[in-house]
Amino acid sequence: MINKLQRSLGKLGPGLVTGAADDDPSGIATYSQAGAQFGYSMLWTMIFTLPLMVAIQMVSARIGYVTRQGLAANIKTSFPRWVLLTVVSMLLIANTLNVAADIAAMAEALRLLVGGSAHLYAVAFGLICLLLQVFLPYRTYVRWLKWLTLALLSYVAVVFTLHLDWGIVVGKVIHPGISINHDMLLMIVAVFGTTISPYLFFWQAAQEMEDTADLPAPTTQEVKRKLRHIRLDTIIGMSFSNLIAFFIILSTAATLNAAGITDIQTSAQAAEALRPLAGEFTFILFSMGIIGTGMLAVPILAGSAGYAVAEAAGWQGGLNSRLDRNEGRGFYGVIAAATLGGVIFCFTPMDPVKELFWAAVINGVISVPIMVVMMLLASRGSIMGPHVISLRLRWLGWAATAAMALTVAGMLVTL
Repeated sequence: MINKLQRSLGKLGPGLVTGAADDDPSGIATYSQAGAQFGYSMLWTMIFTLPLMVAIQMVSARIGYVTRQGLAANIKTSFPRWVLLTVVSMLLIANTLNVAADIAAMAEALRLLVGGSAHLYAVAFGLICLLLQVFLPYRTYVRWLKWLTLALLSYVAVVFTLHLDWGIVVGKVIHPGISINHDMLLMIVAVFGTTISPYLFFWQAAQEMEDTADLPAPTTQEVKRKLRHIRLDTIIGMSFSNLIAFFIILSTAATLNAAGITDIQTSAQAAEALRPLAGEFTFILFSMGIIGTGMLAVPILAGSAGYAVAEAAGWQGGLNSRLDRNEGRGFYGVIAAATLGGVIFCFTPMDPVKELFWAAVINGVISVPIMVVMMLLASRGSIMGPHVISLRLRWLGWAATAAMALTVAGMLVTL
C-alpha cells in the first residue's frame, strides 16, 4: 500500500505541492472564519474558484516550463523595471507577513497540544524549515513536501466525525442565499486571496523550471506531452486544495457557526473552539493539520520570495544550488531573511488575528496586477514561441483576473 502510494505521489509534480501549500495555516484561519461567520453560505466559493485557480496556475506552470525561467526573470525581460520592482516588492512583503502568520499558528497549535512556550516553538519551526531548504537536496526535499500534503486529509476526517445533513449542505452550495455587503465582500476577497495566491504562481513556475534545469532542449512532441502532464498535475493539485478548503469551511460551519461562535480568525483558535463542540479527536486532527500544512507552506512562501528576488537581481541560484559553490548565497539569503523575518514578527505586539486575516486580504489585492502581467506574458509569441496559451485557457485566465479585480473593487467601494 505504501509503495503504491509512493509511486502515485512520484508521478505528480509541482501542481500537487503547490495546491497543498495553498491550504496553509493562514488559509485554514480564513476558511475557518468564513465557515464560522457565514456558515454554509461560503461553500460556493470553493466551487466557483476551482476552474479559475486551475487556469491561472496552468498559465504560471507553462511560463516556467516553456521559457525555463521563473516569473520574475520573464517580467524583467518583458516589462519596464518599475513593474518588476513593484511586483517583487509586493510579493516579498506579503510572503514575509504570511510566513509570520503561519509560524505563529503552528507554534500556537503545538502549544495547545503539548503545552510549553509558543515563542520557543516559533523559533524551532522557523529554523527547521530554513535548514531543510538550505541543506536537503532538491529532489529529496520535494519528495518530503509531497508526503506532507497528506496532513491535509485530517480535515476530511474532521467532517466525518460530525453528523451532517448533506441535503442542506448541497442546497446551500447551489443556493447560498447571501446578502452582498462590505463584510461579505471583505470575506470573499480574503477567501479568493488565500485560494488564488501570488506566491503559488511564482513557486509553480519556478518548480517547472527546476525540473527541467538539467535536461536537454525538448522536442516538440516532448513539449506537448509535458504540457499535458502539467495540465493533469495542476488539475489534481488544485482540486485537492479546494476540496480540503471546502471541508474546512464545512466543518467550522457545522460546529462553530451552529453553536453561535462567529468570531474565529486564527487556525489555532478554531482548533481550540472545536474541542468542546466536536470532541478531543477532532481537536487533535485539526491541530495536527495546522502543523503539517505549515511545514509544507512556510518553505514554499520563503522559496517563492527567494526565486523572485534572485531573478530580479540577476543572481544565480535555486533549490538545486549549493552553498559551498557560492552559487546560491543570494537566493538562500532571501529565504533566510523571509523565514527569520517571519519568526521575528511572532515576537512583536502585532495582533495575530488581524495578521492572519489581512495576509489573505493583501494576497487578494496584489494578485490582480500580478495576474494581469502573467496573462500578458503567456499570450506573447516572443516569450512563449509556438506554445502560447490556448484561447480557452486565455479566456479562463482573464476570467479569473476579472473576478478577483471586481471583488477587490467591490470591497474598496464599500469601505
